[in-house]
Amino acid sequence: MINTLHDNTATDQVRHAYNAAFEELGLSWHWDTATFARLQTEGRDAVRNYLENEQSHLLRAYEADFLVDAIEAARARCQASMAINRAGAAPYAGWSSSSLASTGGRNTQSSVAAHRFTPTSLQT
Repeated sequence: MINTLHDNTATDQVRHAYNAAFEELGLSWHWDTATFARLQTEGRDAVRNYLENEQSHLLRAYEADFLVDAIEAARARCQASMAINRAGAAPYAGWSSSSLASTGGRNTQSSVAAHRFTPTSLQT
């Protein structure tokens, strides 16, 4: 099976938005195609059912409604961001002018780590 760089179906875009939301919220979840297809048969309550059946330990610390709302809000934000990025020009990396090209492949400049958003309300 050939993996493509871009999944273009609406279903794949929603699945990727959920996975980005999980990352944004600090959840180590990943929905592959089969998991997402199975959850879609559950309709509107897919996130809640996944939470109750696969991640029930979180319900000892958080209300289900709170977690579902946080995930859905993050998914909507990620999906909107992905839609904007798809509509714009593809990013360009100018490798010839980067510090890697001038140092023989070693980056001698300090790099800034990407900021990872983790809502304080989800931290224990």
